[in-house]
Amino acid sequence: MSLDIDRLAALPERLRKKGPRVHCLLNTVAQKFVADGLSAIGCTPSMTSSLDEVAQFTERADALLVNLGTSTPEMRETIAVAVSASREASKPFILDPVKAYASTVRHDFAKELIAREPYAVKLNRAEMDDLHPVATPHMLVVETGSKDRITNGETTVAVENGHPWLAMVTATGCLAGAVIAAAAAVEDDPLHAGIGAMALLGIGAEMAAQRSRGPGTFAPELLDALASIEADDIRVRLRLVHD
Repeated sequence: MSLDIDRLAALPERLRKKGPRVHCLLNTVAQKFVADGLSAIGCTPSMTSSLDEVAQFTERADALLVNLGTSTPEMRETIAVAVSASREASKPFILDPVKAYASTVRHDFAKELIAREPYAVKLNRAEMDDLHPVATPHMLVVETGSKDRITNGETTVAVENGHPWLAMVTATGCLAGAVIAAAAAVEDDPLHAGIGAMALLGIGAEMAAQRSRGPGTFAPELLDALASIEADDIRVRLRLVHD
């Protein structure tokens, strides 16, 4: 499949124009930064994990992020309800199986969710080695690292944009999943959505690093960069490698 660079570059403007609503189920330590990051790219985030209202929040959202950072019995029940609601409403859900390798319960629950074919699974190398998700045209696999590898099972592309300080700021990985969810709400093709999302975050990180002294100043600069990034920034800076 050939990639449309202009289509990738248009993602920031499409997000600002539509302002998709993204419902996020994730650990509390990440909620504020993810909410700020989604707001910076023009989205409307919501974060409730209340069992008695999560279905309605999911139905009203344009996409759902499921992050296993907090894997309590109560949260797993909430996630199951939200995923069912997203399927019934034909809304994309993105799975971030945080530390699935760390416990049997977490691993088994992640496998159950993967079996429900999320729009995308976003994970790091350790999680990839534990879960071995198989990408299909209906389920994107995004492996993050020094290069972010995106595949739909037929085409694999590595995004080489980013900065080491991303790994030094809590919740940037969670934000990556949220940006993929936002992209899924405005982009019909999962491969373009995944590549566009990781390029947006990676290029934003590069722009932020140029104005930062270290990870402490990098975090707010990243939000500023995400809020101001334009199509030309992506066209000029984008670095892709076809595997």
